[in-house]
Amino acid sequence: MTPDELEASLRAVGAERYHNLHPFHRLLHDGALTRGQVQAWALNRYHYQASIPAKDAALLSRLPTAELRREWRRRLVDHDGTEPGTGGIARWLKLAEGVGLDAAYVESREGLLPTTRFAVDAYVTFCREKPILEAIASSLTEMFSPTIIRERVSGMLANYDWVSEETLAYFKPRLTQAPRDVDFALAYVKEHARTADQQQAVIAALRFKCDVLWSQLDALYYSYVAPGNIPPGAFVPEV
Repeated sequence: MTPDELEASLRAVGAERYHNLHPFHRLLHDGALTRGQVQAWALNRYHYQASIPAKDAALLSRLPTAELRREWRRRLVDHDGTEPGTGGIARWLKLAEGVGLDAAYVESREGLLPTTRFAVDAYVTFCREKPILEAIASSLTEMFSPTIIRERVSGMLANYDWVSEETLAYFKPRLTQAPRDVDFALAYVKEHARTADQQQAVIAALRFKCDVLWSQLDALYYSYVAPGNIPPGAFVPEV
C-alpha cells in the first residue's frame, strides 16, 4: 500500500471497530443509564486512564532518539500533569467524584471488573513488548476520539441533570491533545510501515487496541446492564 492507502485502511478499522459503536456507549450518551451504571463506567475507565502513562513510559524507554523521546514525553505530562492535581488522571478523578464516587476508592482500583484489569494490563504489556512501530500504531485510536468526546459531553450534559461541565472537564483538553498526538503517530506509521508485513502488523495493532476498548464496554454491559451479573469483589452501585 501507499502511505495514503495505509492511512485509509487504518481509518477503516475505526469505522468498523471503534467503541463509539458499542451499545453501552449509546446508552451512556443517550441518558439511558442510572447513576450507578455511570459510576461503574467512571470507576472502570479510571484504570485505563491511569495506565496510559505506564504504557507511554514503557514505550518511551525503548525509543532510540532524543527527538522521539521528547515527542512521546508530552503524553506523560498530559496525563500525569506537572504537579499534584494537574493532568488527565487528576481530571478523571474529578469526573468520578462528580458522579458520586469516593476518589480514594477509585484510586484503589479495588472495585474493578476483572475484564477491565485484564484488558488494560494487556495493552500496557503490548506497548512494552511489541516492536516500536506496532506500539505507536496502537495509539491511533486517538484518530477517532474527538467524535466520541463531542457525543459524550453533549449527550451527558443534556441527559443527566447531575452531570456538569465541571464534571466533564477531563475531555476539553483532549480535543486538542489527541489530534496533536495523532499527527505525529500517524506520520511515523506511514513513514516506517513500508513492507506489506509491517503494514499488516500496524493494522493488527490498531485492531487490538480497539478490542481492548470494546472488551471493557462488553464487561460493563454484561455486569451492569444485562444480564447484570456483577462478579465477586467488583463495584456494586447503590442505585
